[in-house]
Amino acid sequence: MAFPERFSNLPEYAFPRLRKLLAPHQPGGDPVDMTIGEPRHPVPDFVGPILQAHVAEFNRYPPNEGTPGLLAAIAGWIRLRHGADLGPERIMALNGTREGLFDACLALCPEVKQGQQPAVLMPNPFYQPYAAAALAVGAEPVFVPATAATGFLPDYESLPPALLDRVGVAYVCSPANPQGAVAPRDWLAGLIRLAERHDFVLLSDECYSEIWRDHAPVGALQVADEIGADPERVVVMNSLSKRSNLAGLRSGFVAGGREAIARFRQLRAYGGAPLPLPVQHVSERAWGDEAHVAANRALYQEKYRIADRIFAGVQGYRGPEGGFFLWLPVPDRIGDGEAAAVRLWRGTGVRVLPGAYLAREVAGHNPGKGYIRVAMVAPKQDMRRGLELLRDCLFG
Repeated sequence: MAFPERFSNLPEYAFPRLRKLLAPHQPGGDPVDMTIGEPRHPVPDFVGPILQAHVAEFNRYPPNEGTPGLLAAIAGWIRLRHGADLGPERIMALNGTREGLFDACLALCPEVKQGQQPAVLMPNPFYQPYAAAALAVGAEPVFVPATAATGFLPDYESLPPALLDRVGVAYVCSPANPQGAVAPRDWLAGLIRLAERHDFVLLSDECYSEIWRDHAPVGALQVADEIGADPERVVVMNSLSKRSNLAGLRSGFVAGGREAIARFRQLRAYGGAPLPLPVQHVSERAWGDEAHVAANRALYQEKYRIADRIFAGVQGYRGPEGGFFLWLPVPDRIGDGEAAAVRLWRGTGVRVLPGAYLAREVAGHNPGKGYIRVAMVAPKQDMRRGLELLRDCLFG
């Protein structure tokens, strides 16, 4: 039987890979899982009552694009948060951002660009569905280093013009997963202008946008509106997973130009799964309520302060500007991220993700190899214990 080869070069996904790495070893203490970015702060108290009030609506097929109430709530949030005024025809509900980030290539990347195979740009390290999406449309994934030397953001402007001319779409994530860097306004403006010059679409992954240290991250829609860019040039994805601690709800949105969203709607009419109506009612309330978001953000800001105190004086430590991951450099004497993960698991029971699992090797170098990603999602006391064990084991 013949099988397609388009995904044959994808490495094993990060978490099964980690399980294999650690399986031969016993934990050196009570396990503390700091791997996956699964929020563990309280679910907003309105979720249960709203689901209960609308439970009978599970027997109805929901509108694929989102109910009018949900689209209005998302539009209101975008207006409040980013100052951009979008009508409902420029927004669509999604089953979380992963779906949108993958479908974006299917809906928006051309089959041919400048008579050649299109390219899809992405930072390296990156959220892994970006690469799978590029392969799904037959595009060339181009992994652009996002390292300390570039402020942990990809320097797309330094790429050769001939490459930029065949770019179909380019991914950017701010706050960045895994490094926690926030894209400045001028950086985003430059990237949008680059997209205009070379005729590609910017796909902005902003699912960590409501978790930040000092200042709310600027969004791509906001910058595009401020500089008068073509509305079709920028497509943004966000969700309730991080801002509202509702990862299991699988509720997000995509927003962009009318033509881009029309193409999303056409694609998802055939292959997408609409959000159940009770979930859409919860989502409508969540996008319209900022009190629970502010309370959640305050918990993460306290975690930033705890991490800063624990790692004070540790060479290479850089607290995140946003999001909830620490991107920690591994001391040379230990080796790489895999060696650090095994050492931590065997010595303390702390479980972290090797940075190389989130990146790709280019020209013999994997920019994540010397790092580990640490998720600060556990309850505060558990997180503090895990970070102290990690510090003493790797940096002591």
